[in-house]
Amino acid sequence: MATKGERFAGLTVALITPFKNGEVDYPALRKLVDWHVEQGTDCLAPVGTTGESPTLDHEEHEKVIAAVVEQAKKRIKVMAGTGSNSTKEAIRLTKAAKAAGADGSLLVGPYYNKPTQEGYCKHYMAVADAVDLPICLYNIPGRTGSNILPETIVKIGQHPNVVAVKEATGSMDQASSILAASDLTILSGDDSLTLPLLSIGGRGVVSVVGNIVPKDLKAMVSAYLGGNHAEAIRLHFKLFTLCRDMLGLATNPIPLKAAMKMLGRDSGEVRLPLTPLDAALESKLRQTLTAYGLL
Repeated sequence: MATKGERFAGLTVALITPFKNGEVDYPALRKLVDWHVEQGTDCLAPVGTTGESPTLDHEEHEKVIAAVVEQAKKRIKVMAGTGSNSTKEAIRLTKAAKAAGADGSLLVGPYYNKPTQEGYCKHYMAVADAVDLPICLYNIPGRTGSNILPETIVKIGQHPNVVAVKEATGSMDQASSILAASDLTILSGDDSLTLPLLSIGGRGVVSVVGNIVPKDLKAMVSAYLGGNHAEAIRLHFKLFTLCRDMLGLATNPIPLKAAMKMLGRDSGEVRLPLTPLDAALESKLRQTLTAYGLL
């Protein structure tokens, strides 16, 4: 069944923000965009959690989105991270993404201030009313401090500009409730839960590990959606081990950036309060990447 945000089905990669000596490395960022085009990634989501949006200032946030859109040159879709715990700021960032030419907005639930369900509803409706851009809700209670309930998401999803949900609650019941009562497109927000979500009607993933193995992620999603379930299951277990052994080492994107440094695709630099992996964890990460066949 076609869903409302079908244009965002497939593999979206939650793109890192490369740094060099504390500043955003725009040449490196543009190279990553080109690499994802070559790899066949469907869509990029800059300035999300993986893109270290909490430590980018407002000017950097907008410049990163603009640089990614400009480099994409419509060869790959861009779903820009424009969420905030301030509705006014979320509107401003979403307007900036629209002006830059982004294809959509990834709007995380307001964090720390823990709105009521009515507050969530009014927040998303205000952004959707203010900016004519397709919006993907991002529900990740582990980061924001509270859950946007299925009935609230279904209500918000009645707005024509709200087309999808990045589902990172870890609850198949929550995802099933949304799918049963709406035509929203569900995208996995947990790499290791992508295949289970596809099995109940999900249409893709907004991936962290796709920063290093986009072809394998894309192959798994395509295999499942194309009816080759045995191949999708094989790739799921291959990817599951990488996700478990890499992403479990420290808070995202610390281990991801360390892995990208080992693979020659990033400086590995993170901004405080995030700190790099220590030597023992780096050694474990190297073993994981070697076992996967990347090193």
